[in-house]
Amino acid sequence: MISAERPANPDSKANPGWLPPEELARLNSLELRARGVVEGFLQGLHPSPFVGYSVEFSAHRRYGPGDDLRHVNWKVFARQRKLYVKEFDAETNLNLYLLVDASCSMRCRVDGAMTKHDYAATLAAALAWLAMKQRDAVALGLMDDGITDYLDPSAKPGRWEECLKLLSRSQAQPVTALGKSLEQASALARHRGIVAIFSDLVDDTAAIERGLVQLRHRGHEVVLFHLLDPCERHLTQKGRLRVTDLEGGAQLMTDAEGIRAAYLKRVDRWCAELADLCVHQGVDRIELTTDKPPAAVLFDYLVRRST
Repeated sequence: MISAERPANPDSKANPGWLPPEELARLNSLELRARGVVEGFLQGLHPSPFVGYSVEFSAHRRYGPGDDLRHVNWKVFARQRKLYVKEFDAETNLNLYLLVDASCSMRCRVDGAMTKHDYAATLAAALAWLAMKQRDAVALGLMDDGITDYLDPSAKPGRWEECLKLLSRSQAQPVTALGKSLEQASALARHRGIVAIFSDLVDDTAAIERGLVQLRHRGHEVVLFHLLDPCERHLTQKGRLRVTDLEGGAQLMTDAEGIRAAYLKRVDRWCAELADLCVHQGVDRIELTTDKPPAAVLFDYLVRRST
């Protein structure tokens, strides 16, 4: 994967390439949105941000005919008058597992320019592109009542296009069973790597925790992109509201001012519970709303990984 250095002032004004969601939303093609995010992300980096194929020192061995003189340890030679060369182990490329929530609640769009699902798909596609540029293997799974579609890890040419095709054709499903999906994902993700989850986490918290425990038990690094519409997180609407359960179909009329204090308190408590759960399980949780430039989200995540 790649690493990045934080610029002096990493905000969208200092990085005009970080397209806001409302501009990305005008691009009907997922491929164009993802490329827009990647290009904006790359503009925010200093030169030479890529780690690439680095190597780590492993051991010394006696010099032999044909060995590269650049690997001779001349300090050892100065002390012992014997030639030794440094041996290195190449860093192995990783497996990146992308898990995208495809349930109906992800189709919410009130104040955000994109639905949560479109935002998640854009982020996942951009991250897949960056991983493919590093020749890392990318896997993709769609989650609703379990893993419905899955691509095994691959770094072969054309994998990004396969991811785009799967993300573009995913249909909203009425059932959310994130815990079940994460448990199935832990069985599918047989080789250790990074598991990136994109979801609004609208499900039983205990079930989600069980799924995360299994992924961590498998030795995966887990990062959880917790996606919410700004209205869901902050109840920005005013006056009378018609609230619709996207997964159950029930509707409720209410008054925003009358419920705001209790609503925000409950949402804050829910987010705090999820944050504590993730800290306890060693999971990196990134809470975000869909009005934030996706390139900034991607940049912040990769900076956090590299520090």
